[in-house]
Amino acid sequence: MAEKLKVGIIGLGNISPAYIKGCRAFGNLDLVACADLLPERVTKIAEEYAIPRALTVDQLLADDEIDIVVNLTIPGAHAAVSQSILSAGKHVYSEKPLAITPEDARAVLDAAESRGLRVGCAPDTFLFAQHQTSRKLIDDGAIGMPVAAVGFMAGHGPESWHPNPDFFYAAGGGPMLDMGPYYVTCLVNLLGPVARVSGVAKVSFPERIAKDGHHIPVAVPTHYAGTLEFASGAVATLITSFDVWGHRLPQMEIYGETGSLAVPDPNGYNPREVLVLSRETHQWEEMPLLYPDIWARGIGLADMADAIQNNRPHRASGALAYHVLEVMSAFSKAAEAGSYVNITSKIEQPEAIPVDVPPVFLIAEAKA
Repeated sequence: MAEKLKVGIIGLGNISPAYIKGCRAFGNLDLVACADLLPERVTKIAEEYAIPRALTVDQLLADDEIDIVVNLTIPGAHAAVSQSILSAGKHVYSEKPLAITPEDARAVLDAAESRGLRVGCAPDTFLFAQHQTSRKLIDDGAIGMPVAAVGFMAGHGPESWHPNPDFFYAAGGGPMLDMGPYYVTCLVNLLGPVARVSGVAKVSFPERIAKDGHHIPVAVPTHYAGTLEFASGAVATLITSFDVWGHRLPQMEIYGETGSLAVPDPNGYNPREVLVLSRETHQWEEMPLLYPDIWARGIGLADMADAIQNNRPHRASGALAYHVLEVMSAFSKAAEAGSYVNITSKIEQPEAIPVDVPPVFLIAEAKA
């Protein structure tokens, strides 16, 4: 087995435990250090998860041993922190979104290219067993040529459960930039790149109330609805909302010329079953998973590490994240203009994971 790449994490908020466990679920990653702006948080997390080194941000960036830095800061800081990581000569893997504007995201990609470094970005849930099985079924013609799709993410916001929910309603927040990456990335994985977008966006309530009682001003739309037209010709309807108390909509379905595919939660939670309905039976049938159901957040990072070592493209790439960000940003632009917005970034559909491929990033050698 190739030598493990050394990983450091900057930003130890609510999502960091998932990444810590994810780093330890794959045999080609070695989590060696963590950092945060709050020293007490660094000490606590390092001790709780037995991370060897608790550092300041500057110390972590100056550490020559670290190969890849995972950027788990708040969305508004993603671009600046990623630029600092690249300036330190390290590959970066960012939590989604890559930046809060396509312009800032492009600057990150340009900086990486000029230095010969890699940029990876969440979400990597499209690499989970359920979603790669869905991709294989589509590629193999299980529902014929895809013609349409729907994706619905509708809830009433994170203020009822998140310990620090304010940033969800500030610039860079909202349901589109927070949850949209899972849905748009999943759709691009299944249907290919997006060609144009139409949509509407609105702020339904001027403020939210956090679970501790403090009021949160709302600076971003909290309900988006629109249409994605794919280069392949397929059309998808997408809703992301923090304004809905409950619904009975599917999270994602793909409609083809000979059948339909019910896709599991793009965020990697429930439902987890892959269902196909054929025109012959008109019955939903659960499909067996074609990949081991052991993968978790961190597979995109592990795939990037494997790609670095084997000089191949990685799947949860900066280019994919930029395309997804441009698509999400187009919803607001379309709403303001009252017209379609063309997507300028041209990418290839992410390469599917072969069913029988045995590289190290697919092997969960150690469970956290």
